Amino acid sequence: MDRRNFLQRSALLAGASLLPWQKSLLAAIAANPAGEMKLLRGNVGIYTERGGTIAWYATPDALVVVDTQFPEQANNLLTQLREKTSHRVDLLINTHHHGDHTAGNIAFKGLVDKVVGHVNCRANQERAAKAANSEANQLFADTTFQTDWSQAVAGEVLSARYFGRAHTDGDAVIHFENANIAHLGDLVFNRRFPYIDTSAGASIDSWIEVLSQIRKHYDKDTAFVCGHSGDNYPIIINHDDLLAMRNYLNRLRQHVKKQIKKGLTEEQVIEQTKVIPKAEEWTGGGIERSIKAAFVEYGK
Repeated sequence: MDRRNFLQRSALLAGASLLPWQKSLLAAIAANPAGEMKLLRGNVGIYTERGGTIAWYATPDALVVVDTQFPEQANNLLTQLREKTSHRVDLLINTHHHGDHTAGNIAFKGLVDKVVGHVNCRANQERAAKAANSEANQLFADTTFQTDWSQAVAGEVLSARYFGRAHTDGDAVIHFENANIAHLGDLVFNRRFPYIDTSAGASIDSWIEVLSQIRKHYDKDTAFVCGHSGDNYPIIINHDDLLAMRNYLNRLRQHVKKQIKKGLTEEQVIEQTKVIPKAEEWTGGGIERSIKAAFVEYGK
């Protein structure tokens, strides 16, 4: 249960007479921070609560965080990380600019030595913040890169690599090199209909090629962290899942191009398409987002 749901439930129960077991349950929930910490390997782990998956590296001499979800979730994460280390945050790295990955950055203001992101990640975050008049609630990258960036941090090497336009035009893969764990951000939605942000430079054609490059660049032992997954599908994925995501995008491209050739409108394709043919394991809400993005790219 996340903290918001806990508070909602508490409010509902506050006006009623609580049974002993209800009081015990609420006390247990209140005593435990929201969200789930999971150690993977080499002092690298993930945090899940609300928003895109967070990755972290924590030792007595180092603390690194990749993505931050939202302010409340970022504070919950920091509370739990303080049980592992009192070290100042060395690095905060963003995989891309979307709010469910960067809105929690502000919780790190004054606590982190360096904030890192692709140059387009920062530009997109600034643009979105200005549009929403929320610049005061943001913490932007103070260190940006075009293609590659790396830094050693107390027993681990962090590297970031930009492969090209995909989910946005500023997605980077963040690699914990010694642990061999790579955070993909939203380059993979594991069996869940993806958001293809054409307003931020997304490209289905380029995304397909980016996934091919990632499979070649990282070895078979690399554990990949994806930002989101469908029901009953894992956040930690492998090369086969990269191939499956590439297949989804390719089948989406083929399907929409075929319907456009038939003369169907975007609205007709959305109405008639419940799954993408030959990629039926991609489910959940949001198939219309994929179709709309494909029409932007191929319906000209």
